[in-house]
Amino acid sequence: MNKETMLQMALESIGDHSRIRHWRRVSGGDINDAYRVQSGKQTYFIKMQRFPPSGFFAAEQMGLELIRQARAINVPHTFGFGEANGWGWLVLEWVEGAETERTAEQLGHGLARLHQCRGPAFGLDRDTYIGTLPQRNGWYGRWPDYYRAARLRPQMTRAAERGLLPAKRHKRLEWLLERLDQWLPDDCFPSLLHGDLWSGNWIPGPDGVPYLIDPSVLYGHHEFEIAFTELFGGFPSRFYDSYRELMPLSADYHDRKPLYQLFYLLVHLHLFGETYGNAVDRVLERYAGE
Repeated sequence: MNKETMLQMALESIGDHSRIRHWRRVSGGDINDAYRVQSGKQTYFIKMQRFPPSGFFAAEQMGLELIRQARAINVPHTFGFGEANGWGWLVLEWVEGAETERTAEQLGHGLARLHQCRGPAFGLDRDTYIGTLPQRNGWYGRWPDYYRAARLRPQMTRAAERGLLPAKRHKRLEWLLERLDQWLPDDCFPSLLHGDLWSGNWIPGPDGVPYLIDPSVLYGHHEFEIAFTELFGGFPSRFYDSYRELMPLSADYHDRKPLYQLFYLLVHLHLFGETYGNAVDRVLERYAGE
């Protein structure tokens, strides 16, 4: 079955039975094939993946809808997801625009408003994905407990299974997990987080208004999200200034920032191998030493 037939099937699954007028492949990351598709009704963004993990696109749609319901920052409208002939898909609104001088400020304010949305506890009531890796969740009463049990521990296990935890790295990680409460706050509230916010997971829409995409949502400490935005760069100073106008960072944020970045470094260690080993070790050496 050719791609146009599959794209037509995806549109029909959301109730658009008009014929495709034009389609083209667009950049959409390393995980999915991505297409701009114009039907007789409107223009869509369709993501497709061969044999996607169970619930992969359902989790993405759920995350986008949860952010949309917060009314804090824009996300593309989701029309639906489906699967046939070994292909899975998610049909989204096509969003297009260019940054303006106000975009960074709008992004900072919008993310802060999102983080002001409080959840009932830390975590989530369903599992998600970080990239293609399953992200187990559940509800936790304490942020350090969630971060240890649902974030760091599973990534540590995965790294060990792949032979990416030499003895010293493994020992330091165990030491750190036992002592996380020394650095993580026990009095923060559970903020709604995008969960995977690097510079490629937001886009400018009409008039430069920012839209968040590709979430891995959870309720967690808001500084966890900000720490990841700083890991690989790409966010301008005006974004951070605007964010702090609504959501100040604590005085000891910089003391714990590498601990929050450690989770994402472990994810990259699993996905890309020992290329990220030195970065993991630098964080562990800072806290665990010898």
